[in-house]
Amino acid sequence: MIPSVDSLLKYDRPVLIKTTEKKTPKGRSLRVSPQPPVDSPVLPVPPKPKSAAAEAADREMQNILNVILPPREWAKDSQVWVQQVSSAPCTRADVIELEKALDTKMQQRQAKDTGICPVRRELYSQCFDELIRQVTINCAERGLLLLHVRDEIQSTLDAFRTLYDSSMAFGIRKALQAEKGKADMEKRIADLENEIQQYKKQLNEQEAQCDAIEKREAEKRQAEDKKHQDEIQFLKRANQQLKTQLEGIISSK
Repeated sequence: MIPSVDSLLKYDRPVLIKTTEKKTPKGRSLRVSPQPPVDSPVLPVPPKPKSAAAEAADREMQNILNVILPPREWAKDSQVWVQQVSSAPCTRADVIELEKALDTKMQQRQAKDTGICPVRRELYSQCFDELIRQVTINCAERGLLLLHVRDEIQSTLDAFRTLYDSSMAFGIRKALQAEKGKADMEKRIADLENEIQQYKKQLNEQEAQCDAIEKREAEKRQAEDKKHQDEIQFLKRANQQLKTQLEGIISSK
């Protein structure tokens, strides 16, 4: 797969490093001649030859850049290409152009201004790598120090990502436990509600029995009261008759 050339990190032109062999229908091997990619620009005019010391310094700088920012490699049409980070010095105009390119790509790829955004993170990583490249060309020690800063930031982000993943897993487990506990609690509530309904039914039955007993006892009490009243009236009449008889006996004497 061909890597995207649309990167904020500045690269040199790709170079063909290996060509695989293809076999013709007759069984003969056919070696593909080295060809630049179709979308590569026109070859520039060869620069003036440099001195041995300058070439050695350029090779050393390119080696340092390859260590800090490894070249990218890909295969296309049975050809293997490699593309190294550019060792061309940068100017103030390059930095301004880098800032403009960053803003443009942020708008084109619709990166979010706040919150977690992989697109914004990728673009700023490319921008930081380009700044490391520019600083390394001027001072290799500063470039290596920035490399340590970048790696530390990346390790911190990885630690936060691991913590986020573990917290998400913990939250999911707790949510599942809560759902299970919720189901158990709902079952418990349903059982208690059924039990309450049974108790209410028993209470209604007991109240009905109490009402029937009270009604029966009231009727019984009324009957006994009436009986007592009848007995009292009978005794009063008998008493009155005896009194009348007694008075008649007394008056006759």
